[in-house]
Amino acid sequence: RSSVRVLCGSNWSLVLQGQWMLEFFAPWCPACQQIESTWESFAKESQRLGISVGKVDVTQEPGLSGRFFVTTLPTIYHANDGVFRRYRGSRTLEDLHDYILERKWEAVEPVAGWKSPSSIMMHGMAGLFHLSGWIRQIHNYLTGSLGVHVWISYATFILATLLIGLFLGL
Repeated sequence: RSSVRVLCGSNWSLVLQGQWMLEFFAPWCPACQQIESTWESFAKESQRLGISVGKVDVTQEPGLSGRFFVTTLPTIYHANDGVFRRYRGSRTLEDLHDYILERKWEAVEPVAGWKSPSSIMMHGMAGLFHLSGWIRQIHNYLTGSLGVHVWISYATFILATLLIGLFLGL
């Protein structure tokens, strides 16, 4: 049984309380696969360190990865009572321990308030990531299930974008 808490859109707010280390990963990512056993070992010692350790699968949670503006994998964040800092150190177990035990996170600049995952701005970013996933599903349905040519699907989205723009402009 894993000691790592799996976070998703419905329970991500848990990281707003207490101290957390949070990894964003994708199952197909080689670098993510390399750190997996280290992350599990780190999580097993989380109680001794006084933190919680979580992970987010960006392929399953595009809204959450948008909220944290994840652009590279794996991405690791430290959170302490809702204050987020991006971890950029080495991904060895010893360095992860030192980051917590020696409170090295205090020397790292926190994520700006407007870019904080709990801000309204990043809530909107999560919505955009959800929208892009929805558009991808529609495209796959049109091309895969209905057999529509890819370019016709693209033309449909272009036309829809233009019509929505015209409507909003009025």
